[in-house]
Amino acid sequence: MNDKLKNLIVRTLSGVVMLGVLLGCVLGSPWSFGALLLAVLVGGMIEFYGLASRCGAEPQRIVGIAAGSALYVTGFAAFSGLTGVWPDAGTLLLFGALFLTAVLFAGFVCELFRGGRNPLADIGATVAGVLYVALPLTLLPFVSVLAMKGWEPWTVIWFIFLIWSNDVFAYLVGSTCGRHKLCERISPKKSWEGFVGGVIGAVAMSVAAACHLDMNPVLWIGLAIVASVTGVAGDLVESMFKRKAGVKDSGNVIPGHGGVLDRFDALLLATPFVCIYLVIFRILI
Repeated sequence: MNDKLKNLIVRTLSGVVMLGVLLGCVLGSPWSFGALLLAVLVGGMIEFYGLASRCGAEPQRIVGIAAGSALYVTGFAAFSGLTGVWPDAGTLLLFGALFLTAVLFAGFVCELFRGGRNPLADIGATVAGVLYVALPLTLLPFVSVLAMKGWEPWTVIWFIFLIWSNDVFAYLVGSTCGRHKLCERISPKKSWEGFVGGVIGAVAMSVAAACHLDMNPVLWIGLAIVASVTGVAGDLVESMFKRKAGVKDSGNVIPGHGGVLDRFDALLLATPFVCIYLVIFRILI
């Protein structure tokens, strides 16, 4: 058995296991879903800070992971109703601003005692890890709340399927008829043809989602377009980090797929924009 076939088999089996874990945790209960997201958050932040270290920064790993976990637990408490009341938008914005300010100032204080070579880069990398990994995963459960005005696990599953279908169709179209490079400096294999194919695939998946959930197809088609465009940007952003760090994968915890960031890079950047889209859609429609 050659290495290419062996890698394909490992990648396929690993993908089947990931799908099973995803469906089991999301459909199981909000608590199993929350535990899965927390595990992804910690793993993703560890990988991000590893990339930052390879790029010359010395992030405050403990501060960053603790802050990201605290943000997530607070957000999940609001999502699951543990707080007793749903905070309004103004309260959420104020909390977010105060939280990020606290993280930033904690980074300042800790850096005083670390004596790093480049305090600005170290603090910036620490805060970037919270924004890049923890914030999107904190917002992910609210995709269902904003779309359905309540918790519906299949909303999150379909959203993730949209991201994955965009990736699959972009690869299939790009590998067969890709001619015009999308961002050759960062990812030489990505093409505009693949980008368009990915958007079309995601839109097709969105129609299936709307039918299954008995929802407005316009909402889901718009969501698919937003998720596709920002998801591709998320893929390129992670590729930029890896290229600068001089590594092929962000980690090796997922056989055949690399690290947590390699599998969830598109989801991380897409989630905040999808939440913004859903808020605007609900206001206008």
